[in-house]
Amino acid sequence: MIEIRIHGRGGQGNVAAAELLAIAAFKDGKFAQAFPSFGAERVGAPVQAFVRIDDKKIRIREDVRTPDYLIVQDQFLMETVPVLDGLKEGGLVLVNANVRPEELNIKGSATIETIQATEIALEIIGRPIPNAIMIGAFCSITGLVSLEAVQQAILEKFPGAVGKNNVAAMERAHEIIQERKAHA
Repeated sequence: MIEIRIHGRGGQGNVAAAELLAIAAFKDGKFAQAFPSFGAERVGAPVQAFVRIDDKKIRIREDVRTPDYLIVQDQFLMETVPVLDGLKEGGLVLVNANVRPEELNIKGSATIETIQATEIALEIIGRPIPNAIMIGAFCSITGLVSLEAVQQAILEKFPGAVGKNNVAAMERAHEIIQERKAHA
């Protein structure tokens, strides 16, 4: 079973990101679950969302304490929230940041990736909601779920221009990651 923990702030689309990943996994023929964990439910407050993906039914119903992957939608949460707690050895940390991965000074065996998701969101969507970009980058890096399934999930959840703009933002993230892979 693959476990993903998403950290962000209220208003960044953390819960939607988890739901979209789970829907996309289901579309790819996998079993999945997504659920949030709230503290103070207000815009800007730290929020966690969880995703599990497996080839068989998932019976666990607790928070993800030892994730394989972390998606951090606000790099500054890393200064105040223990987002790295429980990350499995050799895991992946994807951070919405305007710096290179090594500038985050994250110690350990995890692979660290960054993408300027808020900047892309403002450019393409017109709002600072990075979730579609983070999902696009995550799928491009891991291959855990297909981009086509994520596109379908986005368009089903957000019909019209909102969905189309989010798909365009997700595709831009995929392009950026693929360009990095080609130059690595």
